[in-house]
Amino acid sequence: MPHIDPEELSLLALYGAWLDEEGLRHLNSCDACSAEYAALRRAVDAMKTTPDSTSFEVPGPNVWSGIHRELSLSDATRADPLGSVTGSATGSATGSAAGSATGTETSKAGHTDPPEPGHPPAPPTDIRSVKKRPLGWQRRGTWLAVAAAGALVIAGGTLWNLNQAATPLARAELSPLAQHTATGSATVLESADGSRNLEVKLSKDEAQGYQEVWLIGTDLKRLISLGIMSSDSGTFPLPSDLNLDDFPIVDVSDEPLDGNPGHSSVSIVRGSLSS
Repeated sequence: MPHIDPEELSLLALYGAWLDEEGLRHLNSCDACSAEYAALRRAVDAMKTTPDSTSFEVPGPNVWSGIHRELSLSDATRADPLGSVTGSATGSATGSAAGSATGTETSKAGHTDPPEPGHPPAPPTDIRSVKKRPLGWQRRGTWLAVAAAGALVIAGGTLWNLNQAATPLARAELSPLAQHTATGSATVLESADGSRNLEVKLSKDEAQGYQEVWLIGTDLKRLISLGIMSSDSGTFPLPSDLNLDDFPIVDVSDEPLDGNPGHSSVSIVRGSLSS
C-alpha cells in the first residue's frame, strides 16, 4: 500500500477515527507515516492550549528599517508593512478597555460560546459530518492559538526574509534509474548566516517503501544519509564541514521497511551537483 495521503493524516490527527482498517494497518507498520502522524498530533495538542496572547507585541518600525537596510531592499518596500497593524491594535485595545469601564454588554442575544479547546467534539462518523462542522481554526480556543502563532511569525520576520535571500550554490538534474520514470532536481542553497540546505524536488513519488535522500562520494562507496522525504519534495540541512566536492552525487532511494539503515541498492533518481 502507498503512503497515506498527508491530508488524510491531518484529518486523522484532528478528528480521530478517520482511516479504514487497511489504512490503520499501514499506519501501524510504516515508520514514515507514523512519524508524520505523531508530529501532526503534537501540533493539534499544542493548538488546544490557549496561550496568553497579551504578552505578544507588534515590533516597532525600527525592526523593519533594520531588515530593509540589511537586505538592501528597494525603496518601494521602505514603508513599515506593520504600521497599520500597530494602529489597529492600539485602537482595538482602547475600545475594549472603554467597554469594560462602562460595563457595556458586548455579547449578542442568543449567542453561545463555542466549546472550550480542552473539550473537542466527538470524532465524526463520516466525511459528511465533517463538512457541516466548523473547522478547527474557526473555534475560539484554536483561533487564539493561531493568532498567537501569527504574532510569533511577525516577530520572526527577519529570519523569514533571510531565508528568502538564500543563494544557489550548486544544482543537479535528477534522472530516473532502473525501472523508474520520475525526474527532478536538487539545489544547494546557502542562507545569509552561512548554513546550507539541499532542496530536492521530484515529479512524483515512486517508492514502494519510503524515499531516502543520500549524498554519494566520488568513489561510489561512501554515503551520507540526509533523511526521509515523505512526499515529492523536501529540504535537508547539510553539515557545516561537508565538502560537496567529495560527495557530489545526489541519490533518492526506495527503502523497504526492514529496519536496515543502509542503502537498499534500489535508486529512483540520481544526479551530480555542479555549480
